[in-house]
Amino acid sequence: MKIVCDDRIPFLKGVFEPYAEVQYLPGSRTGAAAVKDANALITRTRTRCDRALLEGSRVKIIASATIGYDHIDTAWCEANGICWCNAPGCNSSSVEQYLLSVLFTLARRHELRLEGMTLGVVGVGNVGSKVARAAEILGMNVLLCDPPRAEREGSEGFVSLEELIERSDIITLHVPLNAQTFHLFGRERLQELRPGQILINSSRGEVVDCAALKDALRQKRLRAAVLDVWEGEPDIDRELMGLVDISTAHIAGYSADGKANGTQAAVRAVAEVLGIEALQDWKPGKLPLPAQELDFRIDGKGMSEEEIISEAVLYTYDVLWDSGKLRSHREDFEKLRGEYQIRREFPAFTVHLHEEGTAAAAKLEALGFNVIESSR
Repeated sequence: MKIVCDDRIPFLKGVFEPYAEVQYLPGSRTGAAAVKDANALITRTRTRCDRALLEGSRVKIIASATIGYDHIDTAWCEANGICWCNAPGCNSSSVEQYLLSVLFTLARRHELRLEGMTLGVVGVGNVGSKVARAAEILGMNVLLCDPPRAEREGSEGFVSLEELIERSDIITLHVPLNAQTFHLFGRERLQELRPGQILINSSRGEVVDCAALKDALRQKRLRAAVLDVWEGEPDIDRELMGLVDISTAHIAGYSADGKANGTQAAVRAVAEVLGIEALQDWKPGKLPLPAQELDFRIDGKGMSEEEIISEAVLYTYDVLWDSGKLRSHREDFEKLRGEYQIRREFPAFTVHLHEEGTAAAAKLEALGFNVIESSR
């Protein structure tokens, strides 16, 4: 058997070698010649999996170690007997962490109090649901817009996109890319935004018309924008990057935990299709440690609940570090992704919280932190 793997997928090297010939290639350079005699392809979003790549090959399964699958021509694969899978929800907690870091950073920069503000979540799947729950823990009002879910489940609990735009202070996008969501926030919809509103996109670049967003920011039709994803990646618009508050290199879901989950899902799927029984329950080993200590202390004296939670979240991950790296090295977009820092999610951390800050302890625990309350 032969398996072709994206060489940037972590925790994968050495897993299949006892059972198959394994070839590791950059995702953007994985071509038809390489996969022609392969039985499986383990990939990320940088490899377009379609007829041009796969016709005449022996590929039985494509496993993408990502939540997105718009890089896979699913209809062609299914018509030609090729299984495909993605890893839904694998990095949802990572994106939740990214969004909370963004929210607290914006709150500091624009002197906002998040509690009582309204967050509009567009797309309420694995990621959007976690973001919504985290915002509710912070005391934000949350509006949910997800037309496919509303159609399946009934409209209760959901609002239209028009109502969400009208009522939200901050709008965050978590939709897949398809014909319905391409330029979901195009020129006309961006004109509906108000000067006090903030737009965050960490879904797919093409969900927002970046040229129209650039005009909206120049004309100050909204307070701020945050982009983790861009039209034309990895060649991103330098002027737009200068206009948004926070700009990152498509890394919202790039925690070590999220990557491990995605790799685990891909390995298990390939093992099942190829009949490699020993790997059908495979898990990555111990995850690497981040640069900061996993145990840290917060003295809550004189601090509000929001300030305590903000300090804890930003200790685990400061989005401005990633934003600064991209602004300094725009031409290294893919390198910044491929050589990304070790980032761990909230459950990896233990907060030692002074007793005067105990009102925040329950909220920190609800977000996934381990909390030890102590007196002086």
